[in-house]
Amino acid sequence: MSIIALIIIGAAAGLIATRLMRIETDLFATIGIGILGALVGGVVLRVLLTITGWMAGFVGAVLGAMVLIWLWKTYGPRR
Repeated sequence: MSIIALIIIGAAAGLIATRLMRIETDLFATIGIGILGALVGGVVLRVLLTITGWMAGFVGAVLGAMVLIWLWKTYGPRR
């Protein structure tokens, strides 16, 4: 997957994940969450990606971003 595609998919996944988890982040944090979520989800759902195509990768990216948001909210800096 090219870097441009990773950024675009990561931005979309981060946007969806932050909205589903009901947190407000700036653009760079949203993209970062999405990209890291795409990496985490991509590793976890690699088999599904092989079987069903790019849609499994997108679902994995959203789920991975949601896991990262949950970890951030649970163990991140307290306000």
